[in-house]
Amino acid sequence: MSEKRELKETLLFEKNHRIHGGIYHKMQVDFAYNSNHIEGSRLTHEQTCYIFETQSVDGAVFVNDVFETANHFRCLDWVLDTISEPLSEEYVKQMHRILKAGLMTQQNPEVVIGDYKKYANVVGGIETAKPGEVSAQMAQLLQTYQNLQQPDFYEIAWFHMAFEKIHPFYDGNGRVGRLLLLKMCLENDIVPFYINSESKMFYYAGLKEWQTQGKPNRLLDVFLSMQDDMKAVLDYFEIDYDHTETTASTLAEQHKKWKL
Repeated sequence: MSEKRELKETLLFEKNHRIHGGIYHKMQVDFAYNSNHIEGSRLTHEQTCYIFETQSVDGAVFVNDVFETANHFRCLDWVLDTISEPLSEEYVKQMHRILKAGLMTQQNPEVVIGDYKKYANVVGGIETAKPGEVSAQMAQLLQTYQNLQQPDFYEIAWFHMAFEKIHPFYDGNGRVGRLLLLKMCLENDIVPFYINSESKMFYYAGLKEWQTQGKPNRLLDVFLSMQDDMKAVLDYFEIDYDHTETTASTLAEQHKKWKL
């Protein structure tokens, strides 16, 4: 049996050496497809893979779907290249800038790319931060995260919930938030994960329950399930990871003892 490899180093090596068919290739395609599909992209998994592998498009597709897929690939590369950089407001804005670059909606003067939203919005029946509140709330959220000595699974999940509650951008908040999840997992040696499109409704319901009722269990269940899927992928590619079992009940107890 070959020696186990570390995930971060393997992803960077395969990215920099353009290794075809490895875990970097799979993560790029699967993450972009699922994260964009949750937000309404009409591209199939096969089309997403085709764009990544050939940098071209096959068939009639929507222009913005193609741009957002290609930009998502660039965002993941940027996460890997900046894995040691601390989170900041400018880091988050730059991720949004990369994700939304070149979209046809960029021609609308009311659309803000790479900066916070200009108008208040209600998402899933939840009032998000007003434009004048976003900067202060984002600064506080990021400071809270930076103050954590070694962020764990629960604290990273909490960050994602809080980020989506603020909803700092006019669009792209879910994708940016899930990319930040990936970065935080990788930099803290936590098995990363992405939400598959089949779990979309459970994911949204979990976010809403935590944001409005302070109940994290459903969202944590979704995250743990998606993490289990990733562990199976890591096993296939012989990538090393911490096999300590984390359960929703354990995380729920942590929530009771210490609420952020």
